[in-house]
Amino acid sequence: MERQADTNTAWHAREASAALAELESSRDGLSVHDAASRLQRYGANRLDVTPPASAWSILVAQFRSVVVLLLVVAAGLALALGDAPDAMAIAAVLFINAALGFITELRARRAMDALRGLEVPRAIVVREGTTLEISARDLVPGDIISLESGQSVPADARLIDAVDVRVTEAPLTGESLPVEKRADVALADDTVLAERINMVYQATALVSGSAHAVVVATAGNTEVGRIGGLTSSLRDERTPLEHRLDGLGRRLVVVALVVAAIVALLGLWRGIPWGLVVQTAIALAIAAVPEGLPAVTTITLAVGVSRMARRQALIRRLPAVETLGSATVVCTDKTGTLTAGEMAVSVIVVDGREIAVTGTTYEPTGEFRDGDRTIRASENPILHEALRIGTVANRAELVHDEGRWYPVGDPTEVALLVAAKKGELDRDRLLQERPEVAAVPFSSERQWMATFHRVPDRGSIVYVKGAPGRLVERSTRELTASGERALDEAGRQRLLDLNRALAARGLRVLAVARGSAREANDDAVRDLTFVGLVGISDPPAEGVADTIQSFREAGVRTVMITGDQRLTAVAVARQLGLAESDAGALDGRELATLDAATLTARLEHIRVFNRVSPSDKLRIVEALQDRGDIVAMLGDGVNDAAALKKADIGVAMGRRGTDIAKEAADVVLADDRFSTVAAAIEEGRVIFDNIRKFVFYLFSCNLAEVLILLAAGLTGLPLPLLPLQILWLNIVTDTFPALALAVEPREGDVMRRPPRDPDEAILSRSFLSRIALYAGLIAAATLGAFLIALDRGSEERAITIAFVTLALAQGFHLGTARSDGPVLSWVRIRGNPWALGALGMVIALQLAAVYVPALASVLRVVPLTSADWALVLPAALLPAVVGQILHLLRTKAPVS
Repeated sequence: MERQADTNTAWHAREASAALAELESSRDGLSVHDAASRLQRYGANRLDVTPPASAWSILVAQFRSVVVLLLVVAAGLALALGDAPDAMAIAAVLFINAALGFITELRARRAMDALRGLEVPRAIVVREGTTLEISARDLVPGDIISLESGQSVPADARLIDAVDVRVTEAPLTGESLPVEKRADVALADDTVLAERINMVYQATALVSGSAHAVVVATAGNTEVGRIGGLTSSLRDERTPLEHRLDGLGRRLVVVALVVAAIVALLGLWRGIPWGLVVQTAIALAIAAVPEGLPAVTTITLAVGVSRMARRQALIRRLPAVETLGSATVVCTDKTGTLTAGEMAVSVIVVDGREIAVTGTTYEPTGEFRDGDRTIRASENPILHEALRIGTVANRAELVHDEGRWYPVGDPTEVALLVAAKKGELDRDRLLQERPEVAAVPFSSERQWMATFHRVPDRGSIVYVKGAPGRLVERSTRELTASGERALDEAGRQRLLDLNRALAARGLRVLAVARGSAREANDDAVRDLTFVGLVGISDPPAEGVADTIQSFREAGVRTVMITGDQRLTAVAVARQLGLAESDAGALDGRELATLDAATLTARLEHIRVFNRVSPSDKLRIVEALQDRGDIVAMLGDGVNDAAALKKADIGVAMGRRGTDIAKEAADVVLADDRFSTVAAAIEEGRVIFDNIRKFVFYLFSCNLAEVLILLAAGLTGLPLPLLPLQILWLNIVTDTFPALALAVEPREGDVMRRPPRDPDEAILSRSFLSRIALYAGLIAAATLGAFLIALDRGSEERAITIAFVTLALAQGFHLGTARSDGPVLSWVRIRGNPWALGALGMVIALQLAAVYVPALASVLRVVPLTSADWALVLPAALLPAVVGQILHLLRTKAPVS
């Protein structure tokens, strides 16, 4: 299939006639034969979709961890040495781990034909002078398409004529307001996508007007197709947790090899037969590896997935559940993410007084506030009149269905309807009182619209809304509390100054006016009475400012990346406390002039990027990652998809988000609330804390086992533990406490400490020191009990005492692993009931191991007497008591 030759042509810089000529087309469209030939040459107007991951690839991915591969090798060696029980036990752990990860990820990765969801199924096209309806897949470059209000655009096209066309481009550019389009202009080559007013793009939609346009790009050559290509070209990055676990696995390989080598050398030095030396060395190497680690890690992440789901954050890939807790920067789109994504009237200025309007959604609930006082619209006749004009001079609708309100038409007009409902004005009743008899529609030349109404016993009245400048120049009077008064030049200047002040706050400002009318035409819309100014915005979403402040306290920077204009972006940033002035803002044109080093140097101080393209968003994310940041990217539009996929953690909006954004993301917010991101970051931090807790627990327990066996080997003592007993401890006894740590409640300071270093290993030097300390305590207590038992009687009883002492010491060690502080208070002890249950399970299992004959026979242990228990219990409790004392001393130590 031949590629389209026009991919890099700046069609927005061409006159409409030049574009038609270059595409060898005309206003009568292509011939049927030419269209068929071009369809053969260029291919169908269909977006290519990368197929979702297969079930097989998801299953294979569960075995890519170094730790898992190490256990596979350990199982193979055990089987080769004839130790079938060990091999089967390790294989069971591997199966459970793979099954948990596979099921969780397969459920999350349900197939979503993201890009195909954006395709427009039908298109109105002109061919050979005849208007036809065809499948949008059959469109080719050079086709003339006809567009009407409410229709989606089926391909990228250059306008050749347009009447009052406004297009919503938020999914593609991030522009929060509909964009007015014109056909009679040619723009500069470097005009950014959001300012190409003579172009329409696939995945956008007309909210008003009608147009004809010549198709310039189809399929993968459209802007949305390029974004899809950019997104699919990015490979999936491994998460910080996956990197840390691989680092942990490599350290375990070293530890296992070192332990095996030491034991082998000791055995040979003592003259033990070579075969037995090799078998013992491998058994000890296996003992050095915590077999339960992969399964407990997977279960912890699965528990995190469940917790986040309850907080409305849906995780699509298991390791991503922890990554949010590592985030150092949250990059976020503005429209629909930081803002409500729904236009709302936020202020109305009448008679010099500013009336604030609360409520940020299409739900008509809110208040009117005059200073500190809440008022009803009916209490202020001028406010009531402004709301009346905004309601009847309006072509939008607000539909209530199944408990929700849905907008139909221009979002700014919908905002006026919502404000009127807040003021208890009913549009149908208003139109019954004063029926509409005629209208002058909005146009980009007029910049206003008017409706004419019959008023009983008073003749006709005209209601007008539009650009403040145009209405001010057509007004001769102003409505005040004392009635209508003449509007002189000073009064006009005052109104224009008010308009500029509102616009500087990032508001879209409309003016409303009324007048008497004898005829229903443009000329009748003069000698008006100016009523007021209406400030409309896409306001900050509820709770966003508080969430950004919580990020700041947690050491996480927030950066706005939007395709919207600078004034609007900076105004929202100021409201949210992101930036004090536009000095912290950088637009797409300036960004294009910066090399990589300069951009990286400026990133620390930039909080707002505006008028940026999808490739710019990708570049910003990459630059942040290059300087060592862990980047979380939030977005909902097609234009966010590539950045969502490239980020360390991509977060898409579940309700408003496009399918391609959700497909590219790791996390989907079911409630579209920015505050849910803070909850997810908190959960991510809790998950990592808990992973560190059970790694500490498992490693100190396993190291204790190694130290016991090494000490016995160095001193010539009999082996205190048998190989199957070690496996019992690692897989059965240790697993329940480790799982209890997976659901440990959050620490109090989890969102008041800075993000952890992305390069910090799980087994850091200080962490290893703590592991070694407690492993030494557990090993010393176990060896002490073993030596006393040996002195008292048989070796078999001494081994049993060592086995039970070690198992209980590891169970009691759970209290030390739960927190860096003491857990001696009853409130703290019962804070995790699973931990109490796990300790009870450990005790029950050890009693069963000793007193159930069949199990005792397999493990080669003997029943213990009361005298034996008098030795076992103090020895087993000693490490836990010392641990709590050390924690208590640490918490009481003065901060230097």
